[in-house]
Amino acid sequence: MTSIVKEILASPIQMADTVSKMAEEAQNFRSDCLDIKAKTDKLAALLRQAARNSNDLYERPTRRIIEDTEQVLDKALILVDKCRANTFIKRLFTIIPTTALKKISMQLENSIGDVQWLLRVSASADERDDEYLGLPPIASNEPILCLIWEQIANLLSNGSVEERSDAAASLVSLARDNDRYGKLILEEGGVPPLLKLLKEGKLEGQQNAARAIGLLGKDPESVEHIVNAGVSSVFAKILKDGHMKVQIEVAWAISELAANHPKCQDHFSQNNCIRLLVSHLAFETIQEHSKYAVVNKHKMMNSNQDHFPSHPMGANQASTQMQNLVNAVKGNQPTVPAMTDHTSNINPKVVSDGGGNMNMNTITGTSSIGGREYEDPNTKAEMKAMAARALWQLCKGNLSICNNITESRALLCFAVLLEKGTDELRRYSALALMEITAVAEEHPDLRRSAFKPTSPAAKAVVEQFLNVIKKGDNSDLLIPCVRAVGNLARTFRATETRFIEPLVKLLDEREPEVSVEAVIALNKFACTDNFLHNTHCSAIIEAGGAKHLVQLVYFAEQSVQIPSVILLCYVALHVPKSEALAQEDVPIVLEWCTKQGHLMADPDIEALLPEAKSRLELYQSRATRAFYSVN
Repeated sequence: MTSIVKEILASPIQMADTVSKMAEEAQNFRSDCLDIKAKTDKLAALLRQAARNSNDLYERPTRRIIEDTEQVLDKALILVDKCRANTFIKRLFTIIPTTALKKISMQLENSIGDVQWLLRVSASADERDDEYLGLPPIASNEPILCLIWEQIANLLSNGSVEERSDAAASLVSLARDNDRYGKLILEEGGVPPLLKLLKEGKLEGQQNAARAIGLLGKDPESVEHIVNAGVSSVFAKILKDGHMKVQIEVAWAISELAANHPKCQDHFSQNNCIRLLVSHLAFETIQEHSKYAVVNKHKMMNSNQDHFPSHPMGANQASTQMQNLVNAVKGNQPTVPAMTDHTSNINPKVVSDGGGNMNMNTITGTSSIGGREYEDPNTKAEMKAMAARALWQLCKGNLSICNNITESRALLCFAVLLEKGTDELRRYSALALMEITAVAEEHPDLRRSAFKPTSPAAKAVVEQFLNVIKKGDNSDLLIPCVRAVGNLARTFRATETRFIEPLVKLLDEREPEVSVEAVIALNKFACTDNFLHNTHCSAIIEAGGAKHLVQLVYFAEQSVQIPSVILLCYVALHVPKSEALAQEDVPIVLEWCTKQGHLMADPDIEALLPEAKSRLELYQSRATRAFYSVN
């Protein structure tokens, strides 16, 4: 950067020398020109000092200040040149307003103040001796910009770690207060010094830097800028070797960046962040947690070294081992303290003990050597929560990452945490599972591999979904679990109808947001695309669903009413012989629906309702005729 700054400074230094020389030669307004010369000489001296210290100058304000200074010098050059007119004719045709000379003198004074501020802000704190920098004249129109320059310059300086940490904390405050300030921090080159502080700073400075980066990624453009600066590799190193408190901030920042720009998900995945986050999630969650690090697909195929083979060969043994682990975890495994976890660098190596048994050796990183097992339980809990939060945002809509997560056996971790974690950890675990199941719904291969009915991990997850839905007392957990069950509707066997009754119960006088999610989930069980739709529709009727649906169709708000009509159509279409439908006046309800314009405007209702209505009328009229013939 030294050469760039020297190049920026070369032109104004030459211009200042020229103005000084011409001002000395001026014939008119000599006193004003000598004042301009004095100020120009002072400005030139400051510019030369800046050139000598170019290695320490912060480029962004340097460019802005020098650009303004050049404009002032250019105006001064034109004026003093006019004052050099030495013939009567030139003087006659040269008009120089007195105010112009005074104005340019004031502008030169401002430029001197700007360059002095630039030299002070680029100096170390020791050189400044705690001198208050104040605001340069250039800040008159935008004072916040100079405050941002000052903090970034402090990050770039060779000052103490504490000073750089304070500067990062100031940027955190600015980015949190105003989105525009965050944009300015990005535009003025704030990310690279924050990343440098994150790599080299002490605990508090690293925390501030990670928090600032997370706050700066407010939109796709900003996240793209941050990712291009190399944030993924720096975050991965912190997740592997950093202090747990810094890892908490990094995991949170990853979740923010991924939420605001999902396209950055693959950058974090390519830098191994998924495996590292899963290892945080698994630490003290399940026994022998290192077995659940994300493994390479090719290595998984070599199942002679896979402790839990996914091949048909050895599947029974793997299933037994997993089931034993599930039982151990749900029995007397180390309980999850609040939201336990830590970091870090778990590098699994599976080796044979010579007797055919597999042992798991782990190589732990520096934070493990520092005693991560002895970290404060609340800190470990927060680490685990932020890891789950990051995985939730990273797996959203991303098949590759969902595959990595499910292949790592992280499903079992989520199942345990959903049962035993604190409220925050349970919520993030439920949200992560909701996103994984949403991707699985769209991709049959993932659905079959991760949520096959015989998988112990999948069974553990489904069991927790069922527990949450049966309790039905926590909307933060209930809604993502209901959505997840709906996403998995095609995976359940004909004998697996346990979810229908608790879902139907959620239709009875619940909050609209809960009722609508329950209806949507039941629609996925009852729709024609579900191979077992007849079985599921019968289970809905047996659970008393017809009565609740009629109430929702008549009295619920539109967001609940429309999916309720659709579900009622599916039930009438697939189980038209049911007496419960006649008893609840479903034919009358469907007839009423045909006369409601807002309902018929929905394309799904428009396609389903006529067929459901006619099919129901056909079978119900047959049943009525049969009843009268018997009697």
